[in-house]
Amino acid sequence: MKTIRFPDGTTVPALGQGTWMMAEDPARRSNEIAALREGLSLGLNLIDTAEMYADGESERLVGEAIAGVRDEVFLVSKAYPQNASRDRLSRACEASLERLGTDRLDLYLLHWRGNVPLAETVEAMERLVAAGKILRWGVSNLDTNDMEELVARGGEGCQTDQILYNLTRRGPEYDLLPWLARHRMPVMAYSPVEQGRLVAHRGLTQMAAVCDATPAQLVLAWLLARDGILPIPKAGSIAHVRDNRAALDLTLSEAELQRLDDLFPPPRGPEPLAML
Repeated sequence: MKTIRFPDGTTVPALGQGTWMMAEDPARRSNEIAALREGLSLGLNLIDTAEMYADGESERLVGEAIAGVRDEVFLVSKAYPQNASRDRLSRACEASLERLGTDRLDLYLLHWRGNVPLAETVEAMERLVAAGKILRWGVSNLDTNDMEELVARGGEGCQTDQILYNLTRRGPEYDLLPWLARHRMPVMAYSPVEQGRLVAHRGLTQMAAVCDATPAQLVLAWLLARDGILPIPKAGSIAHVRDNRAALDLTLSEAELQRLDDLFPPPRGPEPLAML
């Protein structure tokens, strides 16, 4: 399986599992837990969640899904920006750990930039590393100028930037992705299928039929073909996670990659980082 390397040398599978909008409907809970466990059995051992998702219920669901196999999971969660201060980040992390049923996070992210100075967030993150509560930290939804400021404020230990990046959201390719590549920071791509909307794109569905793949597999294969990109699609059923996993076995030709560029042109200039 293709892997992604973080700046500290840690490697993870190049395809992870997202959990945004999971745990919002109790009727889907058992299927969502089964999907996460199926993903783990297929080698997708990175699971991403956040204290924001379903007001903490997503973390509880993940905790149930990984019970008994915690050491096999690369566990990621995210803190609200208002909790990213020197005083509050430790408490937010402890609450996430309790909901997840674990004693540490493999990666802890600032969910987006708020009013807390980045230097203070860096200090708070490094304190959590020193305390063994988290093994490494990163950020989410930070644009190029934010990343430059982060590093200038002592944030050289940042391991990743989790951003909205897919075929319809290619703005980061102009400046943010090259900046991250220079600093050896991989990108965690959330909403890689644009929350499912991409599967209905006419040109994409036609191309997927020719490739003997699903539109979602085609979208994920495009991301997986790029260096340093780690998509984290959500799958709420066993069938869905198996469909996602099959994208790792799909290799796109140069002609197919060019066709996708024609359907979804890359940026011609700088664009503000989009968020969902």
